[in-house]
Amino acid sequence: MKIRIFIGLLFLLACYSSFAQQGGEKVKGTVLAQYMSNLSAEEREAFVEECIASGSYPSFMDEFVRIDIQAKNEDGSIIKGYYFVAPDYLSIGTEDDFIRMPIQPTTAQRIADKKGCFLSTRKICNDIYNDAIIRLEPHPLTNDRDSLRTFIEHNSIIEKQRKGYLGLIAGHKKDVIVTHRLYEYPKNGRVALYGWHKTDGTPIQPIYIGHVDWYVDYSHGIRLVKDTIYVEGRPMHYVDVMKHPVYSGLICDEDICDYYVYPVESDGVK
Repeated sequence: MKIRIFIGLLFLLACYSSFAQQGGEKVKGTVLAQYMSNLSAEEREAFVEECIASGSYPSFMDEFVRIDIQAKNEDGSIIKGYYFVAPDYLSIGTEDDFIRMPIQPTTAQRIADKKGCFLSTRKICNDIYNDAIIRLEPHPLTNDRDSLRTFIEHNSIIEKQRKGYLGLIAGHKKDVIVTHRLYEYPKNGRVALYGWHKTDGTPIQPIYIGHVDWYVDYSHGIRLVKDTIYVEGRPMHYVDVMKHPVYSGLICDEDICDYYVYPVESDGVK
């Protein structure tokens, strides 16, 4: 791990030592953003991962929301199920001062693994939008798309749109997803994006695999989905559901549902 990343993690740990003595107060997003402004993109990835691991994120991110789903069996009968999703995209900070943080899919995968979650599919994105009680109009930006400053600017725009309402929210970013299409590209190391629904339910972004996996911009969102799917009341791991010829239709609407995780390295950013 690079020296600056190590220093950054020490900074965060020092923050935690300080607020732990003050009753466990979390570090505000504006404070974290100020520190991240001095980090490289790769260093920022490690820093965000440490924020999540250390609990410096708004508690509503742990208030997973139930999504009811169904699929047709071979005989035409209906199979019912449900799963649980985070109400918003991955964020760091506190309840009233947080930043939705775009990150690399490999970083997101490590975070998801540690929290017993997986990354969304196209169908899950659509299901979430249909169930969302807060649907925001997409607000594209064009300048410095991959800069922290633009991440923060876009987050501020979303917060003005949200107006303090709480609950399952959608329409404000593209999702980083798992998809069979990641196998179509002749080289490894791509990120798949989908969504950013307009208010009429139409996604701006069809499944897109044109970016390398280290590319991150303000529009990317990480939606965590609990890795237990309930099929007719029976808990199943999402990979087993994806492999099932019928049950896969509960969480995947592609012809082939065989891409489950982004490859990760155990000791940090690629």
